Amino acid sequence: MVTNAKALAAAMTDRGYSLVSGGTDNHLLLVDLTPQNIPGKKAAKALDLAGIELNYNSVPYDSRKPFDPSGVRLGTPALTSRGLDEKHMVQVAEWFDRAVKAAEDEAALTAIAAEVKRLLADYPAPGLLT
Repeated sequence: MVTNAKALAAAMTDRGYSLVSGGTDNHLLLVDLTPQNIPGKKAAKALDLAGIELNYNSVPYDSRKPFDPSGVRLGTPALTSRGLDEKHMVQVAEWFDRAVKAAEDEAALTAIAAEVKRLLADYPAPGLLT
């Protein structure tokens, strides 16, 4: 999980995202979306439509309200338990970036969700019946 989180953090940073603490030492990433000029809640909703589950989250010294903060928090446990590894984290970061940039474009978000679904079809969630 930590290896995947570090790979995802690097891929996110490569795409210009600001990570609180500059990266991660555990399974979580906290992304400050202030430079992208999109609120965390709006990004979280777009990412949900794109098939990427996470939550909106306040960041240190956040100027926005707690129910509409500046960041999102995501982690790698679910991805890792499905069998995804570091090489997949670059693709996850790409989807994240595309979804944030397409937050107002439902068709683009639906297309991303289809790509996510295609990849995850080869990596079923353990313990769930499909």
